[in-house]
Amino acid sequence: MEWMMDVDRSLLLFIQEAVRNPVLTPIFTVITTLGNGAVIWILISLGLLIPRKTRGTALMCAVAMLVSLVVNNLILKNIVARVRPYDMIQGLVPLVVRPRDYSFPSGHTASSFAAAWVLYRRLPKRFGIPALVLAGLIGVSRLYVGVHYPTDVLVGLVSGIGCGWIACMWVSAFLREA
Repeated sequence: MEWMMDVDRSLLLFIQEAVRNPVLTPIFTVITTLGNGAVIWILISLGLLIPRKTRGTALMCAVAMLVSLVVNNLILKNIVARVRPYDMIQGLVPLVVRPRDYSFPSGHTASSFAAAWVLYRRLPKRFGIPALVLAGLIGVSRLYVGVHYPTDVLVGLVSGIGCGWIACMWVSAFLREA
């Protein structure tokens, strides 16, 4: 496990020292803000409620985000209780307000991939692929702004896709029975 912490630490310090710059910082700050409270995904889901043919997809996104909230933010974060990287890595400076909860897994990444996975599976690829790209950018932004370890983001990605998959199955089964 120590080697994994060394890799996490090295990657975050590399991002801070070699990647952060005056052009990217405002861009990644805005991108990370889109993931706050899953607001971008909630807005997209609300928009999908308007056309009748995408209401099932909107419901799947909502369920995916709820499953992600429970699994990642309420259960895993509190079981693992991983301290944020800026509190553990000397010299790492976060670029946004310091989150008060635990670090593992990344809730921003998990909720983003939960919703984006549903969109990718249910909508035409011209909408689904950009959703996955945005989810990926939100995950990377959490590293850029210094509030998550790379492994937090990686597990958030995998968990989010799993939550999206579960939501698709549950809602599909519910809508067939309704």
